[in-house]
Amino acid sequence: MLDTTSPMARMAKSLEKYVVLSPGDRDAILALPFKVTSYESGAYLVREGDRADKCALLMTGFAFRHKLTGAGTRQIVAIHVPGDLLDMQNLFLDYADHNVQMLSRSDVLTVSRSAFGALAKSAALIGHAVLLGVLVDASVYREWILNIGRRDARGRVAHLICEIAARLDMEGLPPGQDYELPMTQEQLADALGLTPVHVNRVLRILEDDGLILRKSRQIRLPHWEQLRRASDFDDRYLHQAQTKGISTAEGGLEWSGTEA
Repeated sequence: MLDTTSPMARMAKSLEKYVVLSPGDRDAILALPFKVTSYESGAYLVREGDRADKCALLMTGFAFRHKLTGAGTRQIVAIHVPGDLLDMQNLFLDYADHNVQMLSRSDVLTVSRSAFGALAKSAALIGHAVLLGVLVDASVYREWILNIGRRDARGRVAHLICEIAARLDMEGLPPGQDYELPMTQEQLADALGLTPVHVNRVLRILEDDGLILRKSRQIRLPHWEQLRRASDFDDRYLHQAQTKGISTAEGGLEWSGTEA
């Protein structure tokens, strides 16, 4: 039985977003050496150019990935919510090509690259879960490119709000309830290719339209379907219905899940 009291049980749960692990796989994950560290808002977990020596799981709080131009301007390229695996690409790439920074006070679990990499290579299901996680990250990046490149300002802001709500839903918070959006208007602007003034204007429009309710950094989505339609949001790119696995079966591996 999986020891749910261990922080590594959260790692196993996050990997099982993509595959059904065997009891032996879960035990192997629980046996990995790990470290849990608390970070204050604004603290860096990874800086561009760092040597890749660990893989991480965001246990509490929010984080974001960003890159800087030579002139120092910032583009936020991803937002992370509790339960997200961070930098699984570190198993394959030697150096970080972006920064990972905390949006809020956060607890982060880290496992050494060598230990986790050895397990992923020896356990096919764990390795497959890691690969699917990296592919889902790439899918989200593609949607962000579309969002910035082809949606208007109202659509961009609403789409990001929908995405975060949908991803928090995977952690047990259904869309329509209050959730925290711990981002300043400047940070939203850096994620959406807008100015802070423009972001503020769009948020007010969404409020006036009754699509969102705000109190400080808490947001409620009283009309989820209307907001989803207004933002052109289709959660297919999040692959939340990804076949919940590959499961072990007599005679080898068996793909399980619903038919297309």
